Amino acid sequence: MDFMENNIQRLIELAVQIQQIPAPTFHEQKRAEFVRSLFLKEGLQNVGMDAMGNVYGRWTAGNGQSKAGSKPLIISAHLDTVFPFEMDTTLRREAGRIYGIGIGDNSMGVAALFGLMWMLTSPQPSPGRKRGFSSPLAPLPGGGARGDIWFVANTCEEGLGDLRGMKAVVERFGGDVSAYLVLEGMALGHVYHRAVGVKRYRVTARTQGGHSWSDYGQPSAVVELSKLIVQLSALTLSSKPRTTMNVGKIQGGTSINTIPAEAWLELDLRSEGQAELAELIEGVERLIEAANKPGVSMEADVIGLRPAGEMSAEHPLVKLAQKCLAEQGLEAVLTSGSTDANIPLSQGYPALVLGVTQGGGAHTKGEFIEIEPVEKGMEQLTNFVRRLMGW
Repeated sequence: MDFMENNIQRLIELAVQIQQIPAPTFHEQKRAEFVRSLFLKEGLQNVGMDAMGNVYGRWTAGNGQSKAGSKPLIISAHLDTVFPFEMDTTLRREAGRIYGIGIGDNSMGVAALFGLMWMLTSPQPSPGRKRGFSSPLAPLPGGGARGDIWFVANTCEEGLGDLRGMKAVVERFGGDVSAYLVLEGMALGHVYHRAVGVKRYRVTARTQGGHSWSDYGQPSAVVELSKLIVQLSALTLSSKPRTTMNVGKIQGGTSINTIPAEAWLELDLRSEGQAELAELIEGVERLIEAANKPGVSMEADVIGLRPAGEMSAEHPLVKLAQKCLAEQGLEAVLTSGSTDANIPLSQGYPALVLGVTQGGGAHTKGEFIEIEPVEKGMEQLTNFVRRLMGW
C-alpha cells in the first residue's frame, strides 16, 4: 500500500471512529474532546477550545515560521449531527459504501481535516504516478506563502444551532484571512459560493382551552395554528431566485378530550435572494399578526437567523476550485446552500464549501458515503490548499 492509499484508508477509518461518537447539536463535547486529543497528537500548535466548544489547532508549513504579513487559511468542519443520542450508530459496509447516521454529514468532513494534514506533508508522487498534484502548482495571482493554516472543528451548524460555532470562529479571525474553507463530507463536485438566507420562527398559539364536551365551541390552539398553516401554504413563493417555506415541527394539546390551550410550530423560511426573503418574511409576519383575535393569541419568536451572502463565480477562489475538480475528472457545480460559509460570506469575507466524497440519504437512517471517490476528493482539497497557499 503506497502513501496515498494508506492515507485514504486512515481517513476512512477515522471517519468511522468519529461517527461512533454521538454529537447532537449543543452536545458535541465528547466528539470535540476526541478531536482535540488528535490535534495534540498531530503536533498542531495553539490547540484549544473556545466558549462555544469549537476546537482549534494551528499548522505552519516549512520551518514553522509564517511569512511576515501573511494571512492564515481557516479550514473548518462542523462536529454536530441532526441525530439525538438514542439513535443507533451501527455501521454497515456493502458495495463500496459505508452506511450509518452522520457518516457523511459530517464525520467524513471532520476526518478530512486530518486527511489534509497528512497529505499536505506527503512527498510528491513518484514520476509517472498520475496524481492531481504531480505537476508544478501555480499559486493564485499575487500568491506566495499565505501563512498559517488553522484547522477548526466547530459546533452548532445543524438545526437550531444557528451557526453559533462558526459565528465565534469568524468573530475570532475576522476578514484578515486568505479564505475560509468549509468541508462537507458528501458535497464532492459542488462548489458552494452563495449563501442562502434563512429565518426561523417558533409560532405559538394560545387559547383558554377547556373540556371537549362541556366547553365545545371555545377556540382550539391546534385548530387556530392549523388555519395559519393553510394560509401560509397559500403564499406565492419565488422560483428564481429560489425561495422556500417549511413547517418542520408542530406540537400541542393535553389529551384527546381536552380543547388545546397551547400549540406551537417551527417555521423555516429560505431564499437565494435577500429581497425575496424579506418579502416572504413580511407576508408571514402579516398572517401571524392577523391570526390574533378575541380568545386567540398568536406569538412568533425568532429562533434562527442565517444571513445571506455570496462570492462572485468569477472570484479566483471559485475558479481555483473548478480547476482542482476538473483535474480529477469532475465538472464543478456552482451552487448555493445554508452552511457555515453563510457567516463569512455575509460579512464579505472570501469563503466557500468543498466536499470530500459523494453519498446520499443525509439526515436519514439510510445515510451513506461512497468509498471510491474519497481519493479524488482529497486530491482536490489538497491541490486547492497547496495552490492557495502558494506552495
